[in-house]
Amino acid sequence: MDLKQHIRHVPDFPKPGILFYDISTLIADGPAWKETVNRLVTAVTPLEPELLVGIESRGFLVAAPLAYLMGTGFTMVRKKGKLPGDTIRHTYELEYGTDVVEIQSDAIKPGQRVVVLDDLLATGGTLHAAVDLLRKVGANVVGAACVIELTFLGGRQRLDVPVSSIVAYDA
Repeated sequence: MDLKQHIRHVPDFPKPGILFYDISTLIADGPAWKETVNRLVTAVTPLEPELLVGIESRGFLVAAPLAYLMGTGFTMVRKKGKLPGDTIRHTYELEYGTDVVEIQSDAIKPGQRVVVLDDLLATGGTLHAAVDLLRKVGANVVGAACVIELTFLGGRQRLDVPVSSIVAYDA
């Protein structure tokens, strides 16, 4: 199945000059979504994760069904102030300024094998920040996976873990 046929391209979103790759249409198509999740299971299973981590917010859509099918746990990395209870935060650099991601302080057991998931890998900034945060709380980050990778932006090169993507765009 050509999953690219199920991904909508939205020009000038969220701002002029940006081409947004929208997985809403992929998720809305039952057979295409099932195929996507099955391909991710195939990619992630060899890493033997104990826990899958989804990055806010579309990463939750990717990680949760995978965790269910693989029989692993699932936890979230979120933007600042979105998680209840004690959290650990990590500040990271953006092109212009900084941002913060957080995880609940008891979400990861020391040494736990985790795989980080998101819908899209572009420049790698957010995924890199999530890996840094997970290591900060004692996780053994064994890999990352995403539905879409924009290879022309070089995000994979910012990561020091194996990365799997289901659909790649070269330009």
